Formats: sequence, structure tokens, C-alpha cells
Amino acid sequence: MSEEYEVTFIDRDDRSATFLVRGVTPAFANGLRRAMIADVPTLSIDTVRVIENSSVMFDEQIGLRLGLIPLTTPDDLEEGDEVTLAIDVEGPDTAYSGDLVSSDEKVKPAEENVPIIELKENQRLEVEADAVVGYGKDHAKYQGGVAVGYRHLQRVEVVGETGEFENDEPNIVRGVIEEDGELIRTETFGNDLSERYPGKELVVEDVPNAFVFNVETDGSMTVEDLVVGAAESVGARANELRSAIQL
Repeated sequence: MSEEYEVTFIDRDDRSATFLVRGVTPAFANGLRRAMIADVPTLSIDTVRVIENSSVMFDEQIGLRLGLIPLTTPDDLEEGDEVTLAIDVEGPDTAYSGDLVSSDEKVKPAEENVPIIELKENQRLEVEADAVVGYGKDHAKYQGGVAVGYRHLQRVEVVGETGEFENDEPNIVRGVIEEDGELIRTETFGNDLSERYPGKELVVEDVPNAFVFNVETDGSMTVEDLVVGAAESVGARANELRSAIQL
């Protein structure tokens, strides 16, 4: 990776972002993507103690659904830490993720309206569960980055005019293009360059060492925390390798 790099945010909120990174190699870009998926720890329910389950769903199915509910993950939690959550709902009612009560006020379901099960008359669900810190490389329920991808930034240059009687054919591109130094999302012109540059002959090329990332989290952490955590993981691995090969 180059010592000089530049990050530009195109769109950004707590759970999703599109940003451009210049000055990094394809290997680093892919390593950062993999780290966001696999190496940033999150909390997830791992152990379930069923006190009463008179619903039509097996205990194991309830446990599976609870394990897939994203939980907010405080920065100060470390591997091995546990947080206890409990739920007690009696029908006729629907048990939602928001019904989970946590022993740690910093830990709660990232979404309150995830349905767990619909309970009929005289049915009850009472469960205690332990959430532990884990990694996406070990189980998908720990993946804080639910949609992480990148592609080359593409530069578009007008080099001439098309023939007078030539019909514009679709010229589809995805992501973000650079035009005279300006970054433009391709969705703004339907991903079709012939719509933005009618009657123009174009040259489209990848910008070297410039990649546009699209990142979305499950709500367990912000995009900023996910990206920073992934970058720290890549750096720690590089330092481990450097130490291992030094004589």
C-alpha cells in the first residue's frame, strides 16, 4: 500500500456508506473487505436457557432466531465477555426482538421490530440467553458487515462525436465515475453512459489504485467503527508477519 492515501465519502450514515479510497493496491482493498466481514468482533446470542416454551416452535428453532438478532456491540467489550438477555412474552401476542431485556444498558437489539414468534392463546415464551463476543470468520451471526463490496473507480473521457446516423447503444457502468475530477454516482443517469453523453464517443478506464467501497452494517456498530476495526485488524496482521520474519 502506498504511504499516501486519500479517503472521500460519497454517501454516509450510521449504517451504510459509499466512500472512495485512493492510493491502495487491489490486494489491500480486498484485505480490507475481508476484514470487515470476518475480523471485526460483534456480540451475538450463543447459549439459550429455555424456562418455558409452549409455542409450536422447537427450542432449537427459537435459539436459532435469537442468535440471528443483531445486538449493539460496545467498544469496551472483549473476547470472552458475556451479556445476559431475557424475554418473557405470553400470547396472544407476537414476541419481537424489542422484548429482549439486557443486563447491560449498552447492549440491546439493533432493531426492535424483528419478529421471533407469534404466540397463540395460552402460549408462552420465557427464555434467558447469553450473548458472547465472536468473529464472522467463525460464524455468520457475528458478521457486522452484512453487505461489503468494492469496485474500481472509473474515469470517463469524451474523445469525439459519434456518427450522425449512428444510434446510441447502451453503455452500462456501475458504481461511481470520475468526470473532470468530480465523482458521480451512476444511478443518477440510470447506469447508462449513453444517457449522460448522447452522441459522444467515450473512453472508460479504471483509475489505478482507486476503489469505491459500499458498506452496510447490521446495526451492531456504525460504519465508521466497522471500517476502523477492519483497518486495525489488517495492520495487526501485518505487524505479526513483520515480527515473525525478522531474524
